Amino acid sequence: MGATPDVDVIDALIKQRVDEIFSQKLEAKLAELKASKTPSMTIIATKGTLDWAYPPFILASTASALGWDVSIFFTFYGLQLLKKDLSDLKISPLGNPGMPMKMPFGPDWFKGINWNIPNAVQAVIPGFESFATTLMKQTISNNGVAGVEELRAACVEGGVNLIGCQMTVDLFGFTHDDFIPEVKEYCGAAHFLPMAKDADVTLFV
Repeated sequence: MGATPDVDVIDALIKQRVDEIFSQKLEAKLAELKASKTPSMTIIATKGTLDWAYPPFILASTASALGWDVSIFFTFYGLQLLKKDLSDLKISPLGNPGMPMKMPFGPDWFKGINWNIPNAVQAVIPGFESFATTLMKQTISNNGVAGVEELRAACVEGGVNLIGCQMTVDLFGFTHDDFIPEVKEYCGAAHFLPMAKDADVTLFV
């Protein structure tokens, strides 16, 4: 007669095999869930100038085109980007050392010059901000870049959730009628932060 199998050894082998099968099935299930999950992104928009209007709308419209769930929380000066009329958005080159002042007209050699205008000069020239804004809009037009209104419309069409900060609305004396009707939600940080925590990507601009 052969030796009697060791029950403890058999139990250990069975347990090891069960663990292996469970681990494989768990990994496969997690991979399946990850593949089927819709990516999400939240953006906090805090600035209301023409140049800073582009990052949140470009990122949001691109992500929505990729099928992501996207929400933008507009707070403080970022609320300007939800106004019905965006034509009065300006840029502020004063104190912005990273901004090149290139002319959008003239021959190539002229357009290639970086006009490093000192802040002290910018501050005392009347209408310099409006002049710089005109140059920026011309540069945007020359390069075929979509306008802020177009990008915002693309976000709306793509299902991006536009959220206004209610505290900022109250602080600056706005009403909901000051903003586009596509803003369906006004809330505070306590409501938005859990959304940001659960998002795959959260950006502050």
